[in-house]
Amino acid sequence: MATVWRWVFSPKRVATGGLAWLLLAGSGHAAEWATIVPGQSSMEAVRARFGSSTRTLTEKVEGYDAARWVYEGAGAPAGIKRMVIEFGLVTPAGYRAEIVRSLRLEPNPGIFTRAMVLHGWGQPTRFTPEGQLPPSLFYDIGLVVTFDKEGEQAESLLFIPPQPPTAATPAERRP
Repeated sequence: MATVWRWVFSPKRVATGGLAWLLLAGSGHAAEWATIVPGQSSMEAVRARFGSSTRTLTEKVEGYDAARWVYEGAGAPAGIKRMVIEFGLVTPAGYRAEIVRSLRLEPNPGIFTRAMVLHGWGQPTRFTPEGQLPPSLFYDIGLVVTFDKEGEQAESLLFIPPQPPTAATPAERRP
């Protein structure tokens, strides 16, 4: 399965085979993209998968030095305008500066539609109430998808470590 997973999630295949990627995306315990799993993957794994970033930033997050790698333009994966990976995570073993805290994709239009997201990941745990902008879907597996104001084209996919299950209010249950 891991070999198939890596093949399906190659950045070039996502642009041309986004639907196939979405069909398999919901099968894991944590949300991941192109073999990068927030809370588990390291800087070394990201560099091996995507090479050097277009820009690298360092900032303080809750008193810790944290890195942000930005891949954009020709440096971004196919079908993606910008990919931002943030590092630095507090774990039970202490602060781990080399661990992926989050991965944010800003896809080109048409790469991730609402129907594709729902087909790939299923029903979300929660979503923004009707009329509240931006329309978003929340998954406890560690994924937040934000859509354009019409709610049809994904503008960003934020992958984070899995979250504790939440109880949705009645207004948050139906996407």
